[in-house]
Amino acid sequence: MTAPNHGMQFSSVEKKDLLKSWVVLSIAFAILMSRPLNFASFLYNFLVSGLTVGISFLFHELGHKYLAQRYNCWAEYRSFDFMLIIALAMSFFGFIFAAPGAVMIHGQLTKSKYGKISAMGPLINIVLAGIFLALLYIGISNSIMFYGFYINSLLAVFNMIPFWNFDGLKIWKWSKPAYLSMLLVSIFFIVVSNAI
Repeated sequence: MTAPNHGMQFSSVEKKDLLKSWVVLSIAFAILMSRPLNFASFLYNFLVSGLTVGISFLFHELGHKYLAQRYNCWAEYRSFDFMLIIALAMSFFGFIFAAPGAVMIHGQLTKSKYGKISAMGPLINIVLAGIFLALLYIGISNSIMFYGFYINSLLAVFNMIPFWNFDGLKIWKWSKPAYLSMLLVSIFFIVVSNAI
């Protein structure tokens, strides 16, 4: 199965799964951020998490999808509905483990291409973290900028875990210098976020 190289292709199922994951993740993080939970704080934090966690998740997955389709592979995001329910339930207890879904890829890929596809997700999170940090640095200091910086840094580090089905393991197998460089930048951003 191949995908044309003139722009990303989306099925109706994929669009539904992306939207569902975005909304559920935004709700889960809004609940986590709204402690004690009340309607006004939830609405505000839903907006914040939708613009930070939601966008970070979406761009991460679209990064994988874009490069896979550039390599003429079939690539579509599928939500893991059970894990979305788990993330939502966990948010009421003050923590979240988020594995909302993944881009499914079919096609002929070398280890190098597969590693590069895997790297696109956390790399986009690193770039987004840098953008949010720059906006904070020039004086646009509000909760959306800070949370966008923090959550993208966290997502980058989380996805660099080098085992199971995480991006980190595939990147490590492809290029250890690329893996170590991305991991160090992600950790540096986490350190900076704790110092702000």
